[in-house]
Amino acid sequence: MKRWEHYEHTADIGIRGYGDTLEEAFEAVAIALFDVMVNVEKVEKKEVREVEVEGEDLYSLLYNFLEELLILHDTEGLVFRDFEVKIEKTEEGYKLKAKAYGEKLSEKHEPKEEVKAITYHDMEIKQLPNGEWMAQLVPDI
Repeated sequence: MKRWEHYEHTADIGIRGYGDTLEEAFEAVAIALFDVMVNVEKVEKKEVREVEVEGEDLYSLLYNFLEELLILHDTEGLVFRDFEVKIEKTEEGYKLKAKAYGEKLSEKHEPKEEVKAITYHDMEIKQLPNGEWMAQLVPDI
């Protein structure tokens, strides 16, 4: 089961996602990212976008995934509330394919902070002792 949270970090907001699988943790941290910007509970699944990224390791994969979502937000004005992520190991590293569900940003989403960029700051991706996966980072706000 995926779940997410924000955590305190000096002047910024950390985002953290959990899941039974690595994919669910990536999905959850993406939801946490958009909840920094808007109230994700108010976002409806009216549109879908497909995203494909690669990374030499899991850190660059997470960075590239969230950056691609931020680009869709900035260029198309979309906000997302749910994701379907598939990750596969390749000879060069990792490949991620995802579907992002959401809609155009409006006042009903109760806009909050503007995320300027994805960063590697405080990035961590690991399997916890209970078997659950966790992914976190601090975006630039």
